[in-house]
Amino acid sequence: MKPYQIAMGVALAAAGGLVLFGDNSPSGDIAEPVARSRPAAPAAVAGVPVPTPAPRAGKDGKPQPEVAILRLTPRATLVGESGDATFAAGEGVFQGQNWNPPPPPPPPVSNAPPPAPVAPPMPFTVLGKAVADGAWEVYLARGDKTYVVKNQTVIDGTYRVEKIAPPLMSVTYLPLNQVQQINIGVLD
Repeated sequence: MKPYQIAMGVALAAAGGLVLFGDNSPSGDIAEPVARSRPAAPAAVAGVPVPTPAPRAGKDGKPQPEVAILRLTPRATLVGESGDATFAAGEGVFQGQNWNPPPPPPPPVSNAPPPAPVAPPMPFTVLGKAVADGAWEVYLARGDKTYVVKNQTVIDGTYRVEKIAPPLMSVTYLPLNQVQQINIGVLD
């Protein structure tokens, strides 16, 4: 056996001996109540006077200390005149505390007209340019489509090429009739 098992066995035997041979007789002393000084008259709650109790004598003829039971606080003082306890923050029985930051102030209202619509950024990538039959051709890509454009070419019904003069090409966005320019590179 291990030493801690031997120690546990001895402790168990000692506890059993105390149970069998220990003093089981009840104590003969009687606990007497503590004599207290006479309490002050209880205060009236909500304007209702509280009667003071008459002194009483105990079994042995000694006067018992007076015990005063105060009246309950009226419900109207606790939850209001309506009698409905609310749980909203700041009122009713349970006072709430809001730890959230205050909401940001609303943006100022401006009487200025909304900004005029603007053409979207140019969706084309310039692949290159060339001169064919004395006129410039520009090779553009958008997504997986490739376009070969010349002057006055309309692309997808949205853009029209106005003028090709390297290093710039002027394109009109047709829905808003706004002219944009694309850098196509210098002359080669």
